[in-house]
Amino acid sequence: MEFTALLGQSLGGAERSWQSRANCMGVDPELFFPERGSSTREAKEVCRGCVVQADCLEFAIANGEKFGIWGGMSERERRRVRRARLVIKQPGRVAAS
Repeated sequence: MEFTALLGQSLGGAERSWQSRANCMGVDPELFFPERGSSTREAKEVCRGCVVQADCLEFAIANGEKFGIWGGMSERERRRVRRARLVIKQPGRVAAS
């Protein structure tokens, strides 16, 4: 299966334009979906320095991707980002200096 097929068919072309520039194009998608407890190092190496890493990460966060390496982050790492963003958005919350 091609990696772009994993991203779904519901997105329009403009929203998916970042995919064609991704370092992961042509890489076996299974690398980005390692077995539980397996190393994610190789997948993250592919992501490191990718020009669309931020776009990929935002796609995964916005779509609630629960599996795999997206934008150089595992699901656990993405959950931390989501939680941190929720804390920042809470009304009446004063940011620490």
